[in-house]
Amino acid sequence: MPLISINPATGRLIRRYREDSARRQAALVARAHAAFREWRRVPVPARARPLRAAARVLRRDADALARLITEEMGKPVAQARAEIEKCAAACEFFAQYGPGFLAPERPAGAPAGAQVVCRPLGVVLAVMPWNFPFWQVFRAAVPALLAGNTVLLKHAANVCGCARAIESVFRAAEFPAGAFQTLLVGSDRVPALIAHPLVRALTLTGSTAAGRQVAALAGAALKKCVLELGGSDPYVILADADLARAAEVCARARLVNSGQSCIAAKRFVVVAAVRADFERRLVERMAARRVGPPLDPGVDIGPLARADLRAELQAQVRASVRQGARLLLGGRAPPGPGWFYPPTVLTGVRPGMPAHDDELFGPVAAIVPVRDEAAALAAANAAPFGLGAAVFTRDRRRGRRLAIDELEAGLVFVNEQVRSEPALPFGGVKQSGFGRELGAWGLREFVNIKTVLEA
Repeated sequence: MPLISINPATGRLIRRYREDSARRQAALVARAHAAFREWRRVPVPARARPLRAAARVLRRDADALARLITEEMGKPVAQARAEIEKCAAACEFFAQYGPGFLAPERPAGAPAGAQVVCRPLGVVLAVMPWNFPFWQVFRAAVPALLAGNTVLLKHAANVCGCARAIESVFRAAEFPAGAFQTLLVGSDRVPALIAHPLVRALTLTGSTAAGRQVAALAGAALKKCVLELGGSDPYVILADADLARAAEVCARARLVNSGQSCIAAKRFVVVAAVRADFERRLVERMAARRVGPPLDPGVDIGPLARADLRAELQAQVRASVRQGARLLLGGRAPPGPGWFYPPTVLTGVRPGMPAHDDELFGPVAAIVPVRDEAAALAAANAAPFGLGAAVFTRDRRRGRRLAIDELEAGLVFVNEQVRSEPALPFGGVKQSGFGRELGAWGLREFVNIKTVLEA
């Protein structure tokens, strides 16, 4: 895919970027390795200082950075500002708590003189997507840098401006030269980067198909990887749910980032006793959201990021309707410039339909009717994905039990929207990937957990 930024609200070209040459690519890898050799020896508390500085830079430049996000991938600007703030908060969280997560430990029952220490691995390659162009980079890079690694970013082709801006943030925060660098290259260059002997680990956020390819390459090279892949998150609505709250949370969770989120709610598994009432409420809440120019602070839903993404979403909706799903709202791309798609609600969704089996990356809610709780859990777990899930019930003990023991996902929320938090591990199971980001768990993904014993 060419390195081109196009404004998805207008379809107009923003800028073409020249791909880094093979020589420059090799030089950046070598520079990252040289920086690692110095950075790894900096005490962990000192590594935290530029993270605090990065938070200040992000907040200082928040308006300009948010506008850049919106212009390159169409996120409503209020959500883009929130993304920048989340990155700043993550920098501060890891600066404050990260040194403790990396402290030496003496495990219970270990022999005298033994300790376990965390030491960095080296250059970490981060292959990142366009939908949260700052947050997904920061949630991967910040823990890796604090642990003493250096980071090479290969960002999505349509957000090269964001990629360069992120490097500028780390540079302004006075990280060492080479500690964080952006490579402007296409996806065809990723295999060579993974195979490079100075690249010691990699992290990918992307599709399940991309994850399979990267996992195979990493396995062949025997390199550690973390994969955060697709999702088809089920939200289970039980008969005793607070339907007003459920409908509002579900609409918000489905439409975050105009529906372009791996942990956006996608399938609403609703028991028969409350299906009709929930459908009515969800349609009302979805229809109330405002679609429009994403630089307008009052807009809830902007355009999809690329023309091909809208075409694919429209094809998935049409195929589902042909197979028996019913449209309750939306379902047709509007005329005019930009790649807008309206809030859409499908009901009668069942296995075999794209709305059930595939990840719908846009503002389309799929209602899956079921008989009862047992059928709801079976339907929720039937998808090959396992990133996020939610359950709605007034019975807190019931909700906790289902979240802990029944729903097959890396994150399960009760009566609330699934989201990432700096303190909590983030990642999935099944075809949603493996490994964790964020929290102490994510911080320790890219370290050598080393046993040391002194006689």
